[in-house]
Amino acid sequence: MFIRSERLMLRPIFPEDWRELFAGLSDESVVRMLASAPWPYTTEDAHAFCDKPRGADEMLFAITLPGDDGAPLIGTIGLAPAGPGPAYELGYWIASNRQRQGYGSEAVGAVLRTARALGIHEARAGHFLDNPASGKVLQKWGFLPEDRLEPTASAGRGGERVPARRYRLSLAKATDLY
Repeated sequence: MFIRSERLMLRPIFPEDWRELFAGLSDESVVRMLASAPWPYTTEDAHAFCDKPRGADEMLFAITLPGDDGAPLIGTIGLAPAGPGPAYELGYWIASNRQRQGYGSEAVGAVLRTARALGIHEARAGHFLDNPASGKVLQKWGFLPEDRLEPTASAGRGGERVPARRYRLSLAKATDLY
């Protein structure tokens, strides 16, 4: 599946993406904000991520920025089942040299609109407390914070459990997606 937004093209992850993925995740400041990417991030990690088979109910996209010189990978975004029940978990990252330009927010909106069109009813997401920018993106799209903080293991911090804020979004009730 491919998704086009105003400035971005979201497309499947291909095995050939490992180099650009590795380049984006060779930055500790990016990896430490992710739950599952280890630090240091290696070429083997990039290959394994790009080559991993995905389930039919999982959406995972390379976030690319089309331009005159091609369409470099500037991050990834995914939405996958969050255990039993109807909820899906949203996760994303943007390369540090592309942050604070609205690309994360644009990609989140595009994926949420697609998820709703596909009949997904609920999305969940979270961010480590030392990454408030991610919380602002989630709140922009209507995610509501849960009352409690949830210590979450961060592979990028050596498995350390880090305080995280959790959010939910009812896609059926969301009015800000269009």
